[in-house]
Amino acid sequence: MTASSKIQVQPTAIHDVLIIEPKVFGDERGWFSESFNAEDFSSATGLNVEFVQDNHSFSRQWTLRGLHYQLEKTQGKLVRVISGSVFDVTLDIRQDSPTFGKWVGVELSATNHRQLWVPPQLAHGFLVLSETAEFLYKTTDYYHPQSEACLAWNDPTVDIEWPLPIGIMPNMNAKDSAGLAWDVAPKF
Repeated sequence: MTASSKIQVQPTAIHDVLIIEPKVFGDERGWFSESFNAEDFSSATGLNVEFVQDNHSFSRQWTLRGLHYQLEKTQGKLVRVISGSVFDVTLDIRQDSPTFGKWVGVELSATNHRQLWVPPQLAHGFLVLSETAEFLYKTTDYYHPQSEACLAWNDPTVDIEWPLPIGIMPNMNAKDSAGLAWDVAPKF
């Protein structure tokens, strides 16, 4: 685990997907945390990125969003949960990567304050575990709907172990329900 004065960075099984843990200062009044500081982020991660867009979503329990990516104007994402909890998944779709076809799942919650750095050219999605969740993400490029792709959440080749209770199907929109199979989904 590497550290800066205000954040800790933990690597994952996909070498450039990083768990970011900001310091949280608490007392009897509550807590305070600096959710993002460009200098600390760059120092701790070695990344020099510029964020251009912030997104905020609200979802109900067992909602699954993803696995999304853009073929053009690829977005790096710094994601976090400010209410509730989610199981966040990043899938490596870079054919020249040693972790091509591998996925990482991390629980992000308002309680653990964790953030996840999702590099450009990776597929990303999440499943809401709590009754509701609010999810924030900063992106390094603007949303480009013309090049958006969606990989099937339940593709057997990828075999993501979503923490869904037996008999529960995720709540998804039509686009996510029609996600492409691994064998035909475009990759980088």
